[in-house]
Amino acid sequence: MDEEHLKRHDLTDAEWSRLAPLLPAHPRQGHRWNDHRLVIDGIFHRTRTGCPWRDLPERSGNWKTVYNRHRRWSADGTWEMILDALRAGCDEGARDWAVAVDSTVVRAHQHAAGARHRPPADVVPRGWHQRS
Repeated sequence: MDEEHLKRHDLTDAEWSRLAPLLPAHPRQGHRWNDHRLVIDGIFHRTRTGCPWRDLPERSGNWKTVYNRHRRWSADGTWEMILDALRAGCDEGARDWAVAVDSTVVRAHQHAAGARHRPPADVVPRGWHQRS
């Protein structure tokens, strides 16, 4: 694909040349799969934006194809194999790496979900009659 026609976050030719050999081969029977590059760009777009699968840009092809391939590769370990292969050889300069992980989780208390039924004991609004 020509570099000047890429969308801002699409895979570059250099990235694609590194990723392409790691992808599963197209199935020999049945119809041909859509181009892996378009599908992966669609998966990355969805991951980056958090949009629903049905709202993928048309250039990614049929949303259901993108969804099904992502689901299939997640289930059969293809994504893990790709990540492992891309990481191979990366730890040679690991002493220079700075790793920062943020696993912050913010949760509201279960009672924060609804409105208060009674005002706090120290604040009784005008016209409010205490019920027992």
